[in-house]
Amino acid sequence: MFSAGFRPFFLLAGLWSAIAIPVWLCVQAGEIALPGALPPAAWHAHEMVFGFAFASVAGFLLTAIPNWTGRLPLGGWRLAMLAFLWLAGRAALLLSAQIGALAAAVIDLSFPAALIAVVAREIIAGRNWRNLPMVAALSLLMAGSLLVHLHALDVAYLAEAGNRLGIATLAMLIALVGGRIVPSFTRNWLARVRPGGPLPAQGTRFDIAVLAVTFAALASWVVAPQGVVTPWLAIAAGFALAVRLSRWCGLATLREPLLFVLHAGYGWLAAGLLLLGANGFLSLVPASVALHALTVGAIGTMTLAVMTRATLGHSGRPLAAGRGTATIYLLVTLAALARLAVPFSGVWAMPLTWLAGAAWSAAFLLFFLLYIPLLARAGTPAEAPGKASGTTLTQINRKAA
Repeated sequence: MFSAGFRPFFLLAGLWSAIAIPVWLCVQAGEIALPGALPPAAWHAHEMVFGFAFASVAGFLLTAIPNWTGRLPLGGWRLAMLAFLWLAGRAALLLSAQIGALAAAVIDLSFPAALIAVVAREIIAGRNWRNLPMVAALSLLMAGSLLVHLHALDVAYLAEAGNRLGIATLAMLIALVGGRIVPSFTRNWLARVRPGGPLPAQGTRFDIAVLAVTFAALASWVVAPQGVVTPWLAIAAGFALAVRLSRWCGLATLREPLLFVLHAGYGWLAAGLLLLGANGFLSLVPASVALHALTVGAIGTMTLAVMTRATLGHSGRPLAAGRGTATIYLLVTLAALARLAVPFSGVWAMPLTWLAGAAWSAAFLLFFLLYIPLLARAGTPAEAPGKASGTTLTQINRKAA
């Protein structure tokens, strides 16, 4: 379990995501009350961004770094302590009213602080300077979490800005890392199953321009969500991302859900930014629709896509989605579509909200149940730096590098 970072953190991400949404729905319905110091909506957003999503990012990076640097991976008791810090943060948020908002903040922020220290040490020791921006991304996630805690401490009421910063950072990571692995995996698969056919376009200056406008749009949304420029940048970024995605032959991968889901996750990112822009123009689309397209759609789908693919590769299983894995993808898609339909559904709003929550929790609970035997099993050679069988997380990490 503690031989590689993706093992405990993928499991924790899946389990906590499956638990936290039913808790939030019960709070929203007035069935239970959260004992923490944060307002319920702020807790919900914080735990999905800085709890669930941060755990999946940690699992990815802790497995990526040895392939980037050639150094030994973090494992054993050190990895176990890092996982413990993450768990302590989840408990501290729930008990913040009892232990105090300051103690809860210190406990919760100890995980990203420790993770940043580990990642920075490994990248610097391995002289892998090109991946130092990952330290910046982790620092932004920690800063977003800190802003939420300042709200609980009555220092600065910036919980919404903190959660936006976290979402924007995760979205940018999808744009950057997803933009490398999706066309690469698609090209490899198509070259094998359809030799001589069209292949995804190679990276050009257009891709760099897309990333630049995406960064500008997300930064503008974080700093000035109601600003005049923000919707224009969001529309431009969403359109650019959609054009970029169209160059990767996504429809040709429909027969392999394990690959097509990567295209779907990237597509949700483009859709989320387009909807964000539409919200800025006379509120043509409710803000919650754009927000959940980015979170439930893009972050949820891409997280499950990477976690399932990586686990299959490292356990020596064929890189193909079985019925259970395909069901996971269908459930998270249902969750996204149902949640986006809520503001337009009138009297059906609450049933659709519960349907979305049930589908989301079922997707991550099914991931946990199906993949725990693979994640808890003894390590395979694919976990060693520089060695991989099939398209494992090692290859994902190399493409990301």
